[in-house]
Amino acid sequence: MGLYLSRAITHAPGPAGRWRAGAARRGRAALREQVRVLARRSPQPTAAIIDSQSVRAADTVGKASRGYDAGKKTEGRKRHVAVDVIGPILCIVITAASVQDRDGARPLLWKLAVGYRTVTLIWADGGYAGELVTWASQTLRRTLQIIKRPDDLHTFKVLPRRWVVERTCGWIMKHRRCVRDYERLPGHHETYLYWSMIHIMAARIARRQAPAPPAPAPAATRLHATPARTALQVA
Repeated sequence: MGLYLSRAITHAPGPAGRWRAGAARRGRAALREQVRVLARRSPQPTAAIIDSQSVRAADTVGKASRGYDAGKKTEGRKRHVAVDVIGPILCIVITAASVQDRDGARPLLWKLAVGYRTVTLIWADGGYAGELVTWASQTLRRTLQIIKRPDDLHTFKVLPRRWVVERTCGWIMKHRRCVRDYERLPGHHETYLYWSMIHIMAARIARRQAPAPPAPAPAATRLHATPARTALQVA
């Protein structure tokens, strides 16, 4: 239902169109706090994980906002996301797929620092190592901790903290409108990502708050009466 509503709001002109992004952010913030409380955490996050995901773009996406990611062999746009330690999205930056992760992370970290002043620790993979760590420390007063993959590791292994943001990207890809970027404006695609996260968090809250099914009634004890003997049987 949320995605159908967002579709109507996204293409609505005037005040309804301006209401689009604000409503998604306010609803997402309220649901995120409820999810954290249900997980027995404080309402406001103190740490985050960042990563990027390249997606193919439809022909409705203009050339000015699309590019080619040589590493992923994907032509389209790139989503730079910062997520909570339990999965919900905190903020998003949409760029062309040709933008490097370090370059896209700067506006993402700036947006994260402005919108979430309680977040002081951020985890990232080895692609964000280098000058970005120093910039985050000196400019934003935030600690960017790099979680590197071991050099001698040649098999699949779940790395700490990094699996959280990868799981969130998997959640987003389950929504039809987020599998590919169909939007002419990057802000519209960002709104669809927020609406998909609203749907995910609302479903999680509904599952946690759903009343427990009633306990099955105990089976009735059947009394097996001994049939009375007839006079013929006694004889």
